[in-house]
Amino acid sequence: MFEFVLLCVAGFAAGVLNAVAGGGTFLSLPALIYVGVPPVSANATATLIALPGYLSSAWGFRDDMQAEGSLGLREILLVAALGSIIGALLLIVTPGETFLWVVPWLLLLATILFASGPYLLAAVRRRGLGDAGPVLSAGAILAVSIYGGYFNGGLGIMLLATFGLIGYRNLHGMNGLKNVLAVVLSLISALAFIAAGLIVWDLALGMAVSAALGGYVGARMSRRIVRTDLLRHFVTGVGATMALAFFLT
Repeated sequence: MFEFVLLCVAGFAAGVLNAVAGGGTFLSLPALIYVGVPPVSANATATLIALPGYLSSAWGFRDDMQAEGSLGLREILLVAALGSIIGALLLIVTPGETFLWVVPWLLLLATILFASGPYLLAAVRRRGLGDAGPVLSAGAILAVSIYGGYFNGGLGIMLLATFGLIGYRNLHGMNGLKNVLAVVLSLISALAFIAAGLIVWDLALGMAVSAALGGYVGARMSRRIVRTDLLRHFVTGVGATMALAFFLT
């Protein structure tokens, strides 16, 4: 019962964080590994768990999304779908021992990207890189989508930074599109993981329901949060702590 409650709380908190600031995988992945799920299966299950939360938070931002940049939404979705397939296949062929070695480095990379996200976005806009053409835009989306198909951690801030690169300016609209792409990435990756038999279903279902509720709550909360910097510091601290814990195990 303790493990069930722990996983449901982790799923809800991950849904909230993914909607508001990102970084939900910093909670869901370690929670699954803590209760004994093998690393590759834990990562695959965490990807599936995040899907309902992304979907509900995307619905919460549905009125804010609008087309910007040099790529249309259809082109962005197609490129993201291709990248997620490549990333998922890379995870499926990764041995468990190798992935367990890679996890702390991925968590550390995601934490650094998350912590530097506002500065990265500001640098992109300050240098006038928002007029990227369709080729550069597609390449950036593809690279981030491969990462997201392989490992969900830090995906949100990487997508936001990429949107800034390809010409997006409306932050709420960027958040909405971020969650739409996260839905596509998570769905395609999850289908590949299901086909490979990597999902731990008895744990995934309860966490997925909790993540969906957390995603919707987080989307509604986001407009009321004044000190998002404090939330970002908290998530960064969680990510750094989890990375350190994996390095020491």
